Amino acid sequence: MIVFTEIAKEEITKTLNSPQIPDGYALRVGIKGGACSANYLLGLDKATEQDETYDIEGVKVVIDRKHLMYLIGVKIDYTQTEAGLGFVILKD
Repeated sequence: MIVFTEIAKEEITKTLNSPQIPDGYALRVGIKGGACSANYLLGLDKATEQDETYDIEGVKVVIDRKHLMYLIGVKIDYTQTEAGLGFVILKD
């Protein structure tokens, strides 16, 4: 389903373990918009009744059930881009 690069996994784990992040929060991966204009989204959130929760490579991830099929084959990286250092979501 979702794959993390080693550096992305380290950054996500560091963020989730930060004292500023409340207990029970996980990485939320999803999409916003639809059809040809959909964008990927990342955030920190608690799971809801509409979500599936996964442990992917040691990272707790929550995904809205409606988004699951759109996230198959997604790779999350943490890298330098023109916009700066941050997460990048790639689709195979």
